Amino acid sequence: MADDVFILGRRCLNALEHFGEAMMLLARIFRAFPMIVRSFRLIFNQMMEIGIRSLPLVFITSVFTGAVTAWQAEYQMKEYVPMIFLGTGVSKAVFIELGPALTALVVAGRVGSSIAAELGTMQVTEQIDALETLAIDPVRFLALPRFVAGLIMLPILVIFADFFAMAGAVVVATQLLSITTATFWEGVKIFFHVLDVMAGLVKAVAFGGIIAFMGCYFGFTTRGGAEGVGKSTIKAVVFSSVLILITDYLIATLLFRV
Repeated sequence: MADDVFILGRRCLNALEHFGEAMMLLARIFRAFPMIVRSFRLIFNQMMEIGIRSLPLVFITSVFTGAVTAWQAEYQMKEYVPMIFLGTGVSKAVFIELGPALTALVVAGRVGSSIAAELGTMQVTEQIDALETLAIDPVRFLALPRFVAGLIMLPILVIFADFFAMAGAVVVATQLLSITTATFWEGVKIFFHVLDVMAGLVKAVAFGGIIAFMGCYFGFTTRGGAEGVGKSTIKAVVFSSVLILITDYLIATLLFRV
């Protein structure tokens, strides 16, 4: 019993330690924001890495997300709701939830793991220590560009994801469900609200920051050589995914509470 209490206490202390370290890193990133102009080239490179190179993955994910959403919505609605509302249901689901959340999750798997592995390798090979020796702030040089690029590029990826998902839904609705294009888009327009799209983009900004920050944090705290890099990569993806889902709920509660 005493051993169990000791283990539980140790885990709680470790969790608090990690939380404190994460908050300190986040504070250092925000303090480095005035230097953002000097980091423009680095930010642009990270925007290319996070955004442009993620487009093929976002395209595949979004098209099939929209397609399966249309198919399942038709299956559930056909006996109870007129099919003009198929476009309404699909667009609401895509703009508010599926577009931002699924895009963030797949980008977390690709980008979050990449950031953690890259910075983790630099940490265990003492390249980050070398930057400090040269009077270069590693947070400004490594973390800030990735964090800013994540904030900028994920909303852009979500815009593309929404477009691709709706295109996939239209193809399924018109080619497989015998619903005309005019009927589908009329359903989209009936209950369309700008708040739905804006809510998805607000979520995307938060998700982009989470993905980049988790990758940076676990990269900077990597210990133990190649094995440590692997563990940091896994932690970055897992924690990013969990925080994305929690943040998704919190933002939805704030924006759509009655």
